[in-house]
Amino acid sequence: MTIDETNPEAPRPRGGPRGSYAKSTATRNAILEAALEVFAQGGYRAGSLREVAARVEMSEAGLLHHFPSKSVLLAAVLARRDEHSYELVHFEETGADPMETLGGLVRLAAYNASVPGVVELYCVLSAEATAPSHPAHAYFVERYATTQLRIARTFAALAERGGLQPGVEPGAAARSVIALMDGLQVQWLLDRASVDMAAELRNHLARLVTEPIS
Repeated sequence: MTIDETNPEAPRPRGGPRGSYAKSTATRNAILEAALEVFAQGGYRAGSLREVAARVEMSEAGLLHHFPSKSVLLAAVLARRDEHSYELVHFEETGADPMETLGGLVRLAAYNASVPGVVELYCVLSAEATAPSHPAHAYFVERYATTQLRIARTFAALAERGGLQPGVEPGAAARSVIALMDGLQVQWLLDRASVDMAAELRNHLARLVTEPIS
């Protein structure tokens, strides 16, 4: 869920609550897109709120009305990225087939190729956030742990029905998938013409499972 720090008690512009809400939502979306570009290009530490505000033609004070701090803005940008990801990968949904989840990872890799700014942001921030003092450090620690657990459970569900190749261990398989996806993103950013992230991931998964990838 996207983080929303707007004050419900703040005075509303003329036009009524409905119009004001729509305008506020549009403004927040524009700010998030601008922040994504700024943080992706220069990293979180180098990117400034002033630069983000300039891209949406508003003052820094106006931006802070929607996002009261730079770290809050970063959290909202990361939450938006995760929203798009989870729409494609159905982790642990009731009745979800584990092969459908793996197919969702392939679809996510294909989607990422259509949003280079998001991929740049993730690669830059995940590298910066290895420092414990970085505001996104806790986010990435939790995200990697949660993602690894969810993918491992997916492979474990496959193992229960004999869907894994001999010698494949769910935890190790999950780590290999995450490492491949992250590594492919870096290689793709450097040479987009010769790297097909979805195809490479599909081929890797095919070597781990005995069932066809959807």
